Amino acid sequence: MTTTSTDLIFGTIMANGTITGASFLMATICSLVIGVFIAFMYTIKNNYSKSYIITLALLPAIVQVVIMLVNGNIGAGVAVAGAFSLVRFRSAPGTGKEITSIFLAMAVGLATGMGYIGIATIFAVIITLANLILNNSRFGEGADDEKTVKITVPEGLDFEGIFDDIFERYTTKAELQEVKTSGMGSLYKLNYKVIMRAKASTKGMIDEMRQRNGNLEISCSRPVAVKSEEL
Repeated sequence: MTTTSTDLIFGTIMANGTITGASFLMATICSLVIGVFIAFMYTIKNNYSKSYIITLALLPAIVQVVIMLVNGNIGAGVAVAGAFSLVRFRSAPGTGKEITSIFLAMAVGLATGMGYIGIATIFAVIITLANLILNNSRFGEGADDEKTVKITVPEGLDFEGIFDDIFERYTTKAELQEVKTSGMGSLYKLNYKVIMRAKASTKGMIDEMRQRNGNLEISCSRPVAVKSEEL
């Protein structure tokens, strides 16, 4: 039976599922190369730490070895799945980008662990390029003028609807998302999600609000995602 170029790309390097020294070394080297590629692509226009990049680079090889060791052993596979699930409770939650990269590295490790080097390589290239393109495009972005407005008001001020007319003039949408007390209950802090009107003056809006909240603290900023802890 002749071997075609398609078989070489999409086939497995392990004949009959048997692990040899050559197949193990080839899979491990490919896992490391692909892991470094994934880690390098993540460094493009992303915030990252050295420990996270090293984790991305090594994760495919680690998963690959685990898959090779449990090959065909259902009991060992269940035990490994349980061990991987424990990692979730020892890890800080990450951003969407971080989780995507981790899952990509694990998927590559699964593929190389089963000997599908060509599939792992093609998959990694396609997903990392798609991720880079989507992150640098306007796909999934919210409104350009979406902001977070935080207003501090005194305890005795009835804040229900007191800023509605100001928001109506300066914004197209204003939603009260959070109310909390501060200063031993002597102050309230209001958190609004707003979308500013075209060419609306942020200074003008804040100046009008200051006249109603007793000149207490007011902030207006871009919505900021919660920064996760480093892995």
